[in-house]
Parts: sequence; C-alpha cells; structure tokens
Amino acid sequence: MAPQIRYFLMLVVVLCWLNNGQPVIADTPAPAAIPPVAGEDGLGDPLYPQLGNGGYDVQHYTIELAVDVASNTITGTTTITALASQPLTRFHLDLSGLTVEAITVNDSAATFARDSYELIITPTVALAVDQPFTVAVAYGGVPAPITDPGVPFEGIGWLAYGAQGSYVASEPSGAMSWYPVNNHPLDKATYTFRVNVPEPYVVAANGLLIDTIDAGTRRTYVWEASDPMASYLATVNIAKFVMVTEVGPAGLPILNFFPTALSRRLTRTFAPTADMIAYYSEIIGPFPFESYGAIVMDATFGGALETQTRSIFGRTATLETIIAHELAHQWFGNSVSLASWQDIWLNEGFATYFHHLWTEHTKGPAVFKATLRGMYTTMRARQMAPPGSPSIAGLFDSTIYVRGAWTLHALRLEVGDELFFEIIRTYYARFQGGNATTADFIAVAEAVSGQTLDDFFQAWLYDEAVPAMPAMK
Repeated sequence: MAPQIRYFLMLVVVLCWLNNGQPVIADTPAPAAIPPVAGEDGLGDPLYPQLGNGGYDVQHYTIELAVDVASNTITGTTTITALASQPLTRFHLDLSGLTVEAITVNDSAATFARDSYELIITPTVALAVDQPFTVAVAYGGVPAPITDPGVPFEGIGWLAYGAQGSYVASEPSGAMSWYPVNNHPLDKATYTFRVNVPEPYVVAANGLLIDTIDAGTRRTYVWEASDPMASYLATVNIAKFVMVTEVGPAGLPILNFFPTALSRRLTRTFAPTADMIAYYSEIIGPFPFESYGAIVMDATFGGALETQTRSIFGRTATLETIIAHELAHQWFGNSVSLASWQDIWLNEGFATYFHHLWTEHTKGPAVFKATLRGMYTTMRARQMAPPGSPSIAGLFDSTIYVRGAWTLHALRLEVGDELFFEIIRTYYARFQGGNATTADFIAVAEAVSGQTLDDFFQAWLYDEAVPAMPAMK
C-alpha cells in the first residue's frame, strides 16, 4: 500500500471518531439558481434585429387552420413545442395583425400583450432552463401582407388572389402574417399543417401529404414536414389544383400541384425535375429532404420561391433555368440556411451559379461560357456593388445573384474544377441541416484548397470595384 493511501485511511478513521462514529461530509454549497428573465425580443440580425426572439428553441409547429377562401379569413390554433434555453419569466413570438383569442403555456392560460408584431407571452409559472414547453395560440382574421423594406416591390406572406385561392411567399419576414413564429432562419423546426378548406379547393404545403379528411362540403389536408425548416420557407397554397405525381432518384416522391387548366402543359414543363435532382445530387450530395415538387399559382405573382420541398412559381415564371434555380436552393438556402440575412449571397449566388451549371450540363461548355461572359459584361457595365454585405434595400439586388454567382465561378477558375467541387461538397456536408456564414464558406474553401483566399474573397464579395475577369478556361 502506498504511503499516501495509508495516510488517507487513517484520516478517515479519525474523522469518523470525531463525529461519534458517523462519517463527516463537508458541506458543498448548492449552485446558485439563475433567476428567470424575459426572453429577448429579437435575435440581433444585422439587417432585421427584431426578427426572431431569444430564450428558446422551437422544435415543432402544428398549424391548424380553417380557411374561408371567399373572404380570405383564417381561424385556428398554432401549437408550438419548444425548449427553453434560459429561465424565462416571459417570451416573445412574432405575429402581425390577426386577432389573438387565447394563449396557453403547458395547458395553463397565459397572459399576453401586443407591441407591433411582438406577441409578448407571460406564463403563470416561469420556465426553467432546458425545460420543454408547449404554447398554443388561438387566433384568426384576414392576413394582411407584410410590407418589408427588403422586398419593396410587393407584399409578402399570406397572399390571396380572389376566388381562385391563396398562396404563401414569405421571404424574408412574411411568415408572421399567418402564424405565430420565431421568425428567423436561425431557429429551424419541423412542421405539421392541418388545413381545412371548402371543396373543391386543394391544399398544397411542405413535406408529405399524410392524410385527407372529408367532412361534408369541406376537406382537411394534413401535411407533415419532418426536416427542420426556416420559417420563411413554410408555405400553404390553396387553389383548384391537380396533383401530378412522379418518382425521382432513389424513389424520391415528386408531388406537383398545377392549376387544372394548365396541368398538361406544366407537366411537360416540369418533366426535367427528376434529371435535375439526379445531377445536383451527383455534384453536391444526396437530395436533402423527403420529397420535392412544384406548386404553380394561376396568379399575377411573377416570381418563384424555394419553399422547402415544394417550390412555388407564378404562372409566368416557369422557365427551365428558374426551375433549376429553385431546386438548387433546396441544398443551398434550405438545407444549408443562412445565419444572417446579410449572407443572402450564400443562397442566391449559389442557386444562380448552379442553375447555370445545369445549362453547362445540358447545353455544353460553349453555351455556359458565353452566358458567364454576358453576365460579367453586364456586371462590369453596371459596376454592380459587392454582394457580401448588402444593405436591407439591396437584399435582392441583381448583384446578389450575378456577382454572387461570379464569385463562385471565379473561385472555380482560381482553384480548378476538382478542388472547386470538393469545396462545394465539403461545405454542404459540413453545414447541411443547419446554418452557415460567409466566413464558414471561406474557411472551407481555404482548408480544402490549401490556399489563402482572403484577398480573393475580399475583392469579389466586399470591394466596390468589380474585379477583372479571370481567363476563361
């Protein structure tokens, strides 16, 4: 027995004798309880500091709505399952307009107040750190489009187009127009949608259609999105749709929803989708979600949006390059989501470059190179601003798309094809299902290439002057 052990045993005997034969245990002070506080009313995004809320992490939304299409009125309940990240006396959700009827937290009535789009909730009992909790908000009304300074050309959120139906296009802040939400991409969650509409309207949403429930002249559509999703990517679309189903690579369900009168033409238009998925899966990584498909609204909406698993398109926005663009977002923007809205080029620059890669794949290098040269000429002629740190007014400026895409092409020319696509695959694999910053992408590019690329990215993303066009190989 070592001398140190012998000494320790003797000490134990003496201590027991001093305590009348009972071991003496030193008192260890209990850790001081952290007092509960109010959750922050924003997440401090550089462009949208008040969007989102602090103090908790949403795990799941269940959105149950009854919709009167004629009046564009919604009534229902959104139930949120969340996890407290700090002890909370109260917390915020984002909800614009609409009338809140009642709120419960863990099945007990909670008090609430409204301040602009901040819904401030005080539970009867403070929430402990790491405590799961459930919030149910009963509400209703006519959703009003959100006027967002980043999208000054149209309202966003829940948008109606008369008796034909309604659609949801929320980027960046419109989700709060139709459900209470932690409205920032940093808090991704899974979703269940239970939407009741009058027949013959059909509901198309994210994920998989798991049930339809008939009740006389009305029908409830139940959709389940089981992969985490940023709030602006959640969508509910109501119209007299025809559902056209296909099977994609590895048995992936492709569920398309087209207006009845346009369904035959649109079925042909979207026929390349499965081949696009196969191509992107080869050069990036496997398709990240449980299904895919398109929703086309017979509306004046002139754009498209990469709503997760089910991209939405206006009837005039169904060009093949747009279809490829929204699909590319499923990897870049949806699976790898931005951490700050200032990093929007990680969404739009990537999707733009990848829709041009689809052109290179289908029409050959000559067409691809001519397209990139034309883009560069336009970029240089307009002296497009750097895309790496846009103002809120420039969030969707053409430079985000064009100079953002050219940043990737210039990187490809800088490091060569093999390293470039290894950078892309590594970046995607590292951040899939989560969030990333421009700094994260740069770090991956430098690690994979073994090169210091600070000056390169400074020139393409942050310097005012458009860099000289690299030699096209």
